[in-house]
Amino acid sequence: MSTLHSPVQVGPFEFAHRVVLAPLTRMRAEAGARPGPLMAEYHAQRVSEGGFLISEATIAAPNGNGYLGAPGLYDDSQIDGWKRVTDAVHAKGGRIFLQLYHAGRQSHSQLQPDGGAPVAPSAVLHGGVAHTEAGWIPNTPARALTIPEIAGLVESFRSAALRGKEAGFDGVELHAANGYLFDQFLQDGSNRRTDIYGGSFENRARFLIEATEAVISVWGSERVAVRLGPSGTWGDMSDSDP
Repeated sequence: MSTLHSPVQVGPFEFAHRVVLAPLTRMRAEAGARPGPLMAEYHAQRVSEGGFLISEATIAAPNGNGYLGAPGLYDDSQIDGWKRVTDAVHAKGGRIFLQLYHAGRQSHSQLQPDGGAPVAPSAVLHGGVAHTEAGWIPNTPARALTIPEIAGLVESFRSAALRGKEAGFDGVELHAANGYLFDQFLQDGSNRRTDIYGGSFENRARFLIEATEAVISVWGSERVAVRLGPSGTWGDMSDSDP
């Protein structure tokens, strides 16, 4: 317990203790994936002087949602809501990182712009579910991303990171675990591509590395983190050599 409550240096930050709020999907965003007062209250309740929080997974692109009520930062209209959250955390002496994600195939057409198909590295049928107005329902079959679309998603993460800076966050974490889009590229059970984003592990990691470099161009390397889960199976994930 004495270690748990002792200070620790993480990059440019010194935290007063080692109890960190993990990113917890609450699905309490208001219309337009905008954070409201309830989200600001929630985060303020869970931070102490010198403490550290990571926000719940936040949608980086309009087609990246997998949960009804998830917050986003793919549009300027979402900045003010997040500013209320970061202000509430900073008022109590804490720090907060923005966790950015894209659900990829873990989605449903009800959550997609114009009712389109979710996107993925490859069109592989699986048994995942998405949370919609109808509750937890099987995902809509996904289509494979084109190379230009992947480049567009890298730019979406960079733009979302910029909005995160404007919203007052202290840094960014990319969510590359739990069966979401980055993880879908990393694991060969979901990535069957034969181009520069598939096959070898170096190729399967390319999208994540490009997005990480894009976010670092906004924040600098000391304020960027990546979450990995190489043995995760949520969402019918698998790999031949985890």
